[in-house]
Amino acid sequence: MAGGTFTTQNKVRPGVYINFRSAKKPLGTLGERGVVTMPFVLPWGPSKQIVEINAGDDLFGLIGIALTDTSALLIREALKRARRLLLYRVNTGTKATATNGNLTATAKYGGTKGNDLAIVIESNIVDNAKFDVITLLDGKEVDSQVKVAAVEDLKNNSFVDFSGTGALTTTAGVPLEGGADGTVTNQDYTDYLAAIEPYDFNTMALSSTDAALKAVFVAFIKRVREQEGKKVQCVLENYPAADYEGIISVKNGVVLADTTIISAEKAVAWVAGAIAGAEVNESLTYTAYDDAVEVTVRYTNSQIEAALRNGEFVFVANDNRAVVEQDINTLVSFTPEKNKEFRKNRVIRVLDSIGNDMKAIFEKYYIGKVNNNDDGRNIFKAEIINYMDTLQGITAIQNFDPQTDIEVLPGNEIDAVVANLYAQPVDAIEKIYLSVEVR
Repeated sequence: MAGGTFTTQNKVRPGVYINFRSAKKPLGTLGERGVVTMPFVLPWGPSKQIVEINAGDDLFGLIGIALTDTSALLIREALKRARRLLLYRVNTGTKATATNGNLTATAKYGGTKGNDLAIVIESNIVDNAKFDVITLLDGKEVDSQVKVAAVEDLKNNSFVDFSGTGALTTTAGVPLEGGADGTVTNQDYTDYLAAIEPYDFNTMALSSTDAALKAVFVAFIKRVREQEGKKVQCVLENYPAADYEGIISVKNGVVLADTTIISAEKAVAWVAGAIAGAEVNESLTYTAYDDAVEVTVRYTNSQIEAALRNGEFVFVANDNRAVVEQDINTLVSFTPEKNKEFRKNRVIRVLDSIGNDMKAIFEKYYIGKVNNNDDGRNIFKAEIINYMDTLQGITAIQNFDPQTDIEVLPGNEIDAVVANLYAQPVDAIEKIYLSVEVR
């Protein structure tokens, strides 16, 4: 008996022809948040490339800098709330070197951290004709090669490249010298923007007081949001002039429990990580900065009100903590198209998630795959309804009615679709007006 599958009912032989297919169900899901990106000036590590660091990863194993190192401060702050950091080292620096007889050791990367390296060469205790070559970082062994006969037998390691030929000469320790972090130009940061654009992330941070550089980052965010469809935000230090929902301006900083001062320029790392890590149904208003016990600048009530009206992200002191006064962005020039609700970052997170997720779902499952007819458009409409129901189920939106708040129509051209969607994001309770009547 014949068998197989069928497209139309045109089989000649008797048999059983069966098509197996999945029952129609939604394909897309709510996108995961928590990805932050920053350009860094570092004393070590690979330059001019994106390095993905997940919260809990061994930073030393990834870039050769311990998470507890003072140079990793902003990395620590960003990862307090973010689940992933897309790190980019903007500086290249000068590599430290050391020479001992026929051997030259050159640091793997440029930067001052290379000056903490040293090379020890000892006679092997079993074979006196050979040597043990040990690489030290901050006095701790990071590489050891035993029974090495000559310079050319050495293998490069994660910290040092070896060169030269001939016999080795013992040394109790020759330090590498001349490592420098180098200077950074605005072009280096522009290179970062070009490198990070293909990556998916939620929030970007710039730790700089350079107004010209901030303007470059604002222009980048506006372009990718409005022309590329990537709904991301950027956190800057004291730049309310942006007046844009995609830009957050940090006014002051905090003091950590160990007395470390996190200026506004540095606090952008925590804010960006917290914004990225916040769920679509979560507000950061009155959220405490992790491990902070004070703010760098205390403002009066009138100063705080003025800052909020100006679109500034402010930390205030509260019971030996530093808390976010209000989770807002820099938008203050409201229009009928963008009213004051757009200044709230929780609202923006909902709207940005809708934009990012719908784009991803359409590109992955629908574009070029589903017919542009009533059946195909109804499938896409059902996909949107399911997504909006998910948002409503976690109270990210409210009052969504699938009968009246979504329509999917044919566009002006044969391959075009127009979707009109109405959404009402939910905000957190921030103001309580309480009247008490005494009798």
